[in-house]
Amino acid sequence: MPRLYSYCIPFDDGAAPNPFWGTCSLVICKPSIRRTAQVGDWIAGTGAKYARLGDGTTRDLSGRLVYAMRVTRKMTMREYDAFTKAELPEKIPVWTDPDRHRRLGDSIYDFSGLKIAQRPGVHGTANQERDLSGQFALLSTHFFYFGANAVELPPDLRPIAQNRQGHRCRLNESYVTAFLAWIDGRGYEPGGIHGEPLLDLFQEESGRRWCAGCRAEEDEHDDEVVDAIC
Repeated sequence: MPRLYSYCIPFDDGAAPNPFWGTCSLVICKPSIRRTAQVGDWIAGTGAKYARLGDGTTRDLSGRLVYAMRVTRKMTMREYDAFTKAELPEKIPVWTDPDRHRRLGDSIYDFSGLKIAQRPGVHGTANQERDLSGQFALLSTHFFYFGANAVELPPDLRPIAQNRQGHRCRLNESYVTAFLAWIDGRGYEPGGIHGEPLLDLFQEESGRRWCAGCRAEEDEHDDEVVDAIC
């Protein structure tokens, strides 16, 4: 039986997860999940009560599914750097590209030199230690990304919607079968993007700095929650 990880996404900007270019990847943020999730496991990101938009306002996405991915490949971050260079260069951020999807690339870390270098991207030096502590990149070609069109979870699955920092896994054991039947039974083709990210980081200059800082703080509390109240 696969495991189901779930966590709340306080700001969905298209970088973590990065659902573009045919592969949904989780390479920055959520270091504990990246270390422990295995091929075949599922990861579900649910909406926040005060999900931020680019203009600083918020929307209530609580109890809604922002994305779900079945891990189809796991590799070290060094391997991911080589993989994106050879096979998926669109995931390498190009900060000057007018296409914001290219600026949101999550292959931020360059392992080709004697020291790990950080490419210009959505994360800064304050995020590097936490990002690298995750050790692995999780990839999926079997995913459903809804973004700003986050879909409401049915009542019997509402408990998987994590309502605090950290993530759920063991607490989700009794929901795995129902979740898989629900997500695969909605009629969506796997690998599809059904909405753009809610937060446009480039709508205002402070957006990227705010998100990078909040992600660094959020990832300090990325342990599994064992006493969540949902």
